Amino acid sequence: MSKKMILGLAMGVALIGMSLSGEAGEIKAKVEAAKGEMKATAEEMKGEAKAKIEEAKGNKASAAMERAKGNVKGAYERVKGKVNEVGAKAE
Repeated sequence: MSKKMILGLAMGVALIGMSLSGEAGEIKAKVEAAKGEMKATAEEMKGEAKAKIEEAKGNKASAAMERAKGNVKGAYERVKGKVNEVGAKAE
């Protein structure tokens, strides 16, 4: 899937979720969760792309490192999204 497709899908899910919810805090929380998930997916895709480049060069160790870095950055973005979601619900 391309980045544009994933972004469009995530925005569509966020907009559908927002239309079903009536409270402003819930809407903001859903947007923050969607943003965190989109950023996480983007970071993981960047890591995978860099890993493919390294594999093409023949650097298997560097490829594994880039893939792991992408996964860690993705997990970090998911956590940030969750924290922002909780903060938005508290407002």
